[in-house]
Amino acid sequence: MSFDWKEYLNLARFLQGYGGSSFSQEAGLRCSVSRAYYAAYCHSRNYARDQRSFIPTYKSADHKRVREHFQNLGMTDISSKLDDLRVWRNSCDYDDSVSNISVLVSSAVVRSQEIIGKLAY
Repeated sequence: MSFDWKEYLNLARFLQGYGGSSFSQEAGLRCSVSRAYYAAYCHSRNYARDQRSFIPTYKSADHKRVREHFQNLGMTDISSKLDDLRVWRNSCDYDDSVSNISVLVSSAVVRSQEIIGKLAY
């Protein structure tokens, strides 16, 4: 049985409000943004593969290719939201300091939910 990538969005929501004793609140928030991105990206990739003739390579280039595929289909809102999520995820995964992280997390969770909701199948 294949993994339901929407579970990452549930994890993102959990991490959004969790400040465990084993890690800082910031670590949880950063992970929340990352999981929100991967929930939307993998769901979008699989939707494009199953419903829109996208042929994934399952390599890093697919992150850009998926966005371009939706852009070419005229689904610019999906492409744009995926790009926002990717930028935010990169910031949370690579930058030493992330401004307004609480706002970023909320935006990432909402964007991810919007993408998944629009690409329901």
